[in-house]
Amino acid sequence: MSQRNKFHQTSDFAVLSISYEKADAETRGRFAFFDEHIKSFVNQIHEQDYGDAFVVSTCNRTEIYSTTKNYLHIAELYCNTVGVSLSEFLKYVNVIQREDALFHLFRVAAGLESQIIGDFEIVSQIKNAYHRFKKYKDFSNPYLERAINSSIQISKRIKNETGISTGSASVSYAAVHYILNNTRHIHEKNILLLGVGEIGQNTIENLVKHIYQPKIKIANRSFEKAEKIADKYNIPQIDFNSFPEELKQTDVLIVATGAQKYIIDESNFPENKPMLVIDLSIPNNVQKEIGDLENVTVIDVDQLSQTIKETMEQRKKEIPKAEGIIKEMAKEFVDWEKKRKLAPNINHFKNSLKRIEQHEMHNIHKKFHYAKIEDMELSNNLVQKITNRFAKYILENPSRADEITKMMEDILDIHKQDSDEHNKNRNQK
Repeated sequence: MSQRNKFHQTSDFAVLSISYEKADAETRGRFAFFDEHIKSFVNQIHEQDYGDAFVVSTCNRTEIYSTTKNYLHIAELYCNTVGVSLSEFLKYVNVIQREDALFHLFRVAAGLESQIIGDFEIVSQIKNAYHRFKKYKDFSNPYLERAINSSIQISKRIKNETGISTGSASVSYAAVHYILNNTRHIHEKNILLLGVGEIGQNTIENLVKHIYQPKIKIANRSFEKAEKIADKYNIPQIDFNSFPEELKQTDVLIVATGAQKYIIDESNFPENKPMLVIDLSIPNNVQKEIGDLENVTVIDVDQLSQTIKETMEQRKKEIPKAEGIIKEMAKEFVDWEKKRKLAPNINHFKNSLKRIEQHEMHNIHKKFHYAKIEDMELSNNLVQKITNRFAKYILENPSRADEITKMMEDILDIHKQDSDEHNKNRNQK
């Protein structure tokens, strides 16, 4: 079936998830997904008629959201795209299907599945990931569109209606929190931040907020992007290729580059230079062995998550409220899906009633040579009322929708109406 016309639904929805719960940072890095993979992955899925999919790849998780029951085929395509074996992938993946998959998406967007509970950076990462995939599609997917929009609304409500975001505790905040607690005289230290993507920008914002006149320099592969951030926060930037030289004057290094391999290794790290290194990238962009150097500490995202336990305990108390919002909005989503799926039945039934109405109004006009406006309005309201009752019944009994629709057709003698209408039109020609 053409993907343009395919009806995607929760019964086909699946999530393939590799997260911090089963895989450490180094392992997660092997399965990370990058923007250059998108076009090939999307094309393969559509060419082989495997439904639709998009991938969210962050420091804590890589998840494939798919609208097909053939999730193993999707997994195989994914592994071929990123260059890992399927058997290795399956060791770490968690497969979630149908309603559980929908709830999982909503929980992830709300920050309930994050290593740092209530991390609201994730919802924008989901939104941005979906839109990056959307650019390579030649059709829209109402199911995924609605699911993403519902995720965004859920995240907003939970942020506004619960205390789950009380006490900043995002990955970027955790990095700054660690720096503040482990570096003396921080306002005198030279800080270098590499990478000004979403997490990099959030880190800069937290540094500026919590340190008085911090001595920060930034570098990014895209000079123009770094220039905008530098102007916004009134901080200097350096050319990305010159960062190895800058490391000689650096006391705190924050790496948020999102490269596919190490950009900091023993070959470009200065000798005998004490330094705190925070690696916010997945896969790790800092060689772990650098942490073995004298007076050098390397911290990654998994270690950061252990530094804010007190905030996490407070946030856990808000989880039941957040889950209540998810449950409420998940029901709204399922109701929307039912209505969308059963819309043809409802419209067909209403159109049949309208044909009966028109036939009877025509007979009245033919017999009495007029028809009152009030009678027409009354008839119209009656058709809508009956349609609403029919819709309510089949929405509450979706498994019997086709059976009930057929029964109503027989009761209303709709097939005879269609035949009579066809003969009438033929005779008029």
